Amino acid sequence: MKINETGRIGAINSYQRNVESGNQAELKKNRRKDEVSISPEAIKMLQEQERTQDPERIQRIQELKSQVSAGTYQVDSSKLADKLLPYFKSSNSSGDV
Repeated sequence: MKINETGRIGAINSYQRNVESGNQAELKKNRRKDEVSISPEAIKMLQEQERTQDPERIQRIQELKSQVSAGTYQVDSSKLADKLLPYFKSSNSSGDV
């Protein structure tokens, strides 16, 4: 005994797709665009932060950016492991590593 015929399912699915595509078009029309606004206090804070930044730090950041973009930046694995070790010790309190 046939419960479902393939022709009927296709007809229902095409109707459902038409309804869904109509809903998506309607949602796109009604969707608002995202906005970002920065308060005057935040702008002052950013300007003050830019004035007080250490030139050596800025130079080091530029060097790191150029190394990363050139693909020559090397990570010291022992330093990385030392930084990660406390995290894994505290997250695994049962002592199993």
